[in-house]
Amino acid sequence: MQVKIEKKSILDVNADVIIVNLFEGVKNPAGVTGIVNKEYKNLISEYVIKKEKFTGKYGEIYKLPLPDKEKIILIAGLGSQKDFTADKIRNLTAKIVRNCSSLGNVKKIVSILHGAGIAGLCPQLCAQMITEGAISGTYSFDKYKSVKNEIKIKEFIIAETDNEKYKKAKKGVETGIIVGNAVNNTRNLINESSQYLYPETLAQYAVENSGVKTTVYNKAHIKKMGMNAFLAVGQGSVHEPKFIHMEYKPEKKAKRKIAIVGKGITFDAGGLDLKPPSSMLTMRDDMSGAAAVISTMNAISQLKPDVEVHGIIAACENMPSGSAYKPGDVIIAKTGRSIEIDNTDAEGRVTLADALAYAEELKVDEIIDIATLTGACMVALGTVASGIMGNNDKKIQEFIQTAKEAGERYWQLPMYEEYGDTLKSDIADTKNTGGRMGGASAAGIFLSKFIKNTPWIHIDIAGTAFLETKNDEGIKGGIGVGVRSLIKYITK
Repeated sequence: MQVKIEKKSILDVNADVIIVNLFEGVKNPAGVTGIVNKEYKNLISEYVIKKEKFTGKYGEIYKLPLPDKEKIILIAGLGSQKDFTADKIRNLTAKIVRNCSSLGNVKKIVSILHGAGIAGLCPQLCAQMITEGAISGTYSFDKYKSVKNEIKIKEFIIAETDNEKYKKAKKGVETGIIVGNAVNNTRNLINESSQYLYPETLAQYAVENSGVKTTVYNKAHIKKMGMNAFLAVGQGSVHEPKFIHMEYKPEKKAKRKIAIVGKGITFDAGGLDLKPPSSMLTMRDDMSGAAAVISTMNAISQLKPDVEVHGIIAACENMPSGSAYKPGDVIIAKTGRSIEIDNTDAEGRVTLADALAYAEELKVDEIIDIATLTGACMVALGTVASGIMGNNDKKIQEFIQTAKEAGERYWQLPMYEEYGDTLKSDIADTKNTGGRMGGASAAGIFLSKFIKNTPWIHIDIAGTAFLETKNDEGIKGGIGVGVRSLIKYITK
């Protein structure tokens, strides 16, 4: 589906569906909705509002077929004006597109620029949210279904006549297309079966789709670089581990240098500490952090910020076999720090230990890792917020605020030294896990030991990366969490 903006009245666009909106409690439509209402003899005010009792509650949708015309006016409820946010525009647009997809032969939609009128939001931001929502609304992972979820909608057009609003909104559409596609591409990677997506194919995807210079290191190179912790996790699989380094360098002098590190376990069986069968069903999602990093790098290559960005992924499988690493093993990580393996199912942090050390050697100004790391974070925050922690509180707060603007929630978890007590080992510098209590914070403490001086943020998306029920955008399965926040944080 193509999303674009046209400098036209909404009534001058020949479309199958005309999308307008109403705030909750409005009786007499104003703005563009008022123009459409007047054009069609007050059908919205006299019929939809008065007779059909449409209230404008957020997410409420009324489809009004026009008499003697093969088109529909779709009225979307924006809810309370004081509670209205840009993020609601994205979710509402996704819902609208899904509704239109079920109407039959709808090929062309024209929409009002939600939020840029009475709500007074920035037209560029509103257009970006509409575009992201429209793209999200078409998402479906039906690669392996014999009957495909065919999207018949070919065009989604935003109509705007005001010249200044149009110019700003046009930039928003351009950005929204890049971000929306990045999120959907991330979802595709997460939803892909692990029988087809393993370290080698993930690395190949990064080479072909990151949009930037990408170097892939094989097992021999990884060993030469001293990444024994990463190698240990992958040694039980028939698939060789791959270390992926993606690089974006701006044409101008970089204002700052950032490394984003994504956990890349393409399937996690738990190793010799085998997971229960039910817990393995969705473990193809254990590379959600890696998927987010690849798609973010692709978006960065198109948005071209004056920021140097390095995308780092240590990709492997965590499998049980005669060659698998074992509980009680002692491994020397890249930094020289020794790790006693207390549980082979706490593998993500072991791979990240070497990946973070590699990232710090690049002499960047800050490092952000994103990982489906702990069940403890899922218990603490559920599926509505991701955990965040690190060694620089100012950077963490900046990221949380930026993420909020991008429509994602992060909650800071503490990293008190006491959480590290459970990681103490009698035979090594640290254990890779400890007790059940405070597990997410303990994992953060573990990772912090492999960062020396660089400002660092750790994001735990264990509960938010893959959902069993639909979210506000109507998506289940791989969500693509982190992509919008990373893109906005890097380009701000």
